Amino acid sequence: MRNLIYAINLTIDGCCDHTKMTAGDDVLEFFSDLIRGADLLVYGRVTYQLMVPYWPDIAKNKSGDPDETEFAQVFDSADKLVFSHSLEKIEDKRSRLARNTLQDEILRLKREQGKYILLGGVDLPSQLIALGLVDEFIIVVQPVIAGEGRRLLEGGSLQEKLPLKLVKSKTLKSGCVALHYVKL
Repeated sequence: MRNLIYAINLTIDGCCDHTKMTAGDDVLEFFSDLIRGADLLVYGRVTYQLMVPYWPDIAKNKSGDPDETEFAQVFDSADKLVFSHSLEKIEDKRSRLARNTLQDEILRLKREQGKYILLGGVDLPSQLIALGLVDEFIIVVQPVIAGEGRRLLEGGSLQEKLPLKLVKSKTLKSGCVALHYVKL
């Protein structure tokens, strides 16, 4: 079975609001490498619409700095699956809408052969974590205290604690720390 890996940036105080982040080029490089290792990126509508058309436009126009442009090109070339009840269609040629229920679609994808599935966002991952379908967690801790903003699993609940095991950590040049956990 393929693993479903959830990757996210968090501030030291647990904020996952992208507007509160101070990510440097090394964080973009880190996430570029994660995307290269995946067969599929999975998002909910909100996160997808934050990412597309923003990154594909940078990839097309080469309008970012070198690390932004590289990330944009890696992101743009990846296949994406979007869960949404409100979107009728998606224009991006590398993206498709999920039509099955969340649990059924993810279980089907996990049974397929291939590399891992990379999951991003907040709401959709919170649902998948509650369903017990996320196998690994990659949390990039940003060296900033936001003091406010949305928190992971805010408004949701787990039936019980989810024990994790740290399998790898990496300190980036910017002072961010990438933590890789697996479910026990």
